[in-house]
Amino acid sequence: MSQRDLPGQFEQMVLLAVARRAPRAHGMAIHDELLTVTGRDVSIPALYVTLSRLEKKGLVSAGVEAGDEGGRSRKCYRLEPSGAEALTKSRALLDDLWDGVDLPTESAAK
Repeated sequence: MSQRDLPGQFEQMVLLAVARRAPRAHGMAIHDELLTVTGRDVSIPALYVTLSRLEKKGLVSAGVEAGDEGGRSRKCYRLEPSGAEALTKSRALLDDLWDGVDLPTESAAK
């Protein structure tokens, strides 16, 4: 996987939410995880478009989970090894970029 193929910021957040909500990472659980952790209320259509794109890239897979006592079945997502690798590489790249960066603090700027 080249750096060009690494997931973007929103894709990374979705991948991480899938991993955090495993094994019951269905759409609303992923949405709730993103809202709770990041405070970002993403649109449901944008989330499903991103999940579909990640599935096409082979970073997540989807399966159907039977509903509880006759309830509706849900499509659940699972982080694939290639998705975990993409997250690891993205994190390492950012860590390398942050290494040696000393940002000025607000008080130092005055």
